[in-house]
Amino acid sequence: MINFSIPIDSHLQKLLEDKTFFIFVAIDQGKVVGGLTAYTLEQYYSEKRLAYIFDLAVLTRFQRQGIGQSLIQEFNSFCKNLGYEEVFVQADRVDDHAIEFYKKTNGILNDVIHFDYPL
Repeated sequence: MINFSIPIDSHLQKLLEDKTFFIFVAIDQGKVVGGLTAYTLEQYYSEKRLAYIFDLAVLTRFQRQGIGQSLIQEFNSFCKNLGYEEVFVQADRVDDHAIEFYKKTNGILNDVIHFDYPL
């Protein structure tokens, strides 16, 4: 990522302690080879929560081995057991690889347009 720097340790520690932030990792021989991060969203029109997968990544040499699919399956099961209503993730329209991947995980493709408001 361009112009990226890791935030200070206290910020990351605060995030790790947040009960509405989730991290799932895939480990191979004691090393993290994949990960998923997600946030909880409260709804005002339902008591059930939503989960938003913010990031999903697998090291290149471990891709196409089912690790990403397993992370999503485990996270979906986790959320279902907690009574969440839905898990969702977004992909850029031009990212054909991501779109095909999410289709393979039984995700339902919605034609939604995402707007950013840079601050």
